[in-house]
Amino acid sequence: SENEELEEIASADLKYLVLPALLGALTLKQVDLSRRLEHLESARAHFWRFLKLCRSYGLGSFSLPPATTGAPGDEGAGSPSPGGPAAAQPSLVAMVSNRQAKIERYKQKKEVENRLASMKTFVESGQADEDQIREFYILQIQKWISTSLEEIESIDQEMVILRSRGTAKQASPSPHTTSRPVRRPMKPFILTRDAAQAKVFGAGYPGLPTMTVDDWYEQRRKQGVVSAQGAPQRTPGITDEELQQQEKKEEEDDEEALQKARNWDDWKDTHPRGYGNRQNMG
Repeated sequence: SENEELEEIASADLKYLVLPALLGALTLKQVDLSRRLEHLESARAHFWRFLKLCRSYGLGSFSLPPATTGAPGDEGAGSPSPGGPAAAQPSLVAMVSNRQAKIERYKQKKEVENRLASMKTFVESGQADEDQIREFYILQIQKWISTSLEEIESIDQEMVILRSRGTAKQASPSPHTTSRPVRRPMKPFILTRDAAQAKVFGAGYPGLPTMTVDDWYEQRRKQGVVSAQGAPQRTPGITDEELQQQEKKEEEDDEEALQKARNWDDWKDTHPRGYGNRQNMG
């Protein structure tokens, strides 16, 4: 009951005062994003009820935050005012005061945590007396007071963001009701690099061949530019492969060239490579 004094609560029952803060911490761990705002409001209510209970029992010295957050768009105490330097001065003072309170709260929290760590093993082993157990539970409550103040501040900031996001979604027009001008479909095109380059720079030479070498010689011979002896003599109907075979056959039929090749092969069989090279002699 809130009408009781702290001394009237049994040492074994002090730990139950932390129950609202534990419920708030558990609610914050919910992962359903569609109900995030609802979870934040519920967690904030649990933390605020815990802080109010501690305030009524005189546990800790802190300023009780408001029971509910302001409406979306309300400026906090630390937000800058557009009224000039004179109007912005109270906001700067509030920011400095809030920063000092955070630093002091952090130092107290670290001191409480160190004392709890040194007493935890002693209390859990059953060797502590009633006064030590009572001090241990009060330190636990003071630790959760600092945690609750930090969580409420973080929750208020996140709720402002979520509410402004929801307002922006409601203000944005629906895509089904928005009339947009119908655009003509763009004609698809394919850009080939070689084709485009050939159109601009050409194929790399004056033009594609339009006649064979024999036709060119024949044309030049008729024009009298070259003589008939300069044109290559080729039997009509004979391909290049047949012409090469014919030339090879003519070379093989040459007795002098064939005998010379045989003598060279015989000489290489009796003389090793490098024979007669006088420069390599020591």
